[in-house]
Amino acid sequence: MSRQRKREAVLRLLRGEELVSRSLGVTAATLSGWREAFLAAVGLQPTGLTCGEASLATRPTNGEALESDRLKARLGEMLRERELLEAKIAALEARDSRPLTQRRSRR
Repeated sequence: MSRQRKREAVLRLLRGEELVSRSLGVTAATLSGWREAFLAAVGLQPTGLTCGEASLATRPTNGEALESDRLKARLGEMLRERELLEAKIAALEARDSRPLTQRRSRR
């Protein structure tokens, strides 16, 4: 939804109109978030947000975006784990003079 439409929705809400979220097809929580961001942007309600964070732009909540965010978080976890394991291997190899590779038996 465009910033203009979000702003109009918030103004309707502030005027006291009812069923704004239903008419727009968004949840009340989403509309409440838009209202808080709008009020913070115009300086009417302190929310602890900086000016850049207080824009009316929101992230999409469709399934693909949520799945993408979940996968990005998982990838980040795996990369951190790999870095820790590589550091552990380097520390163990530094302690011993031999590498930690497995040798095959000669049988």
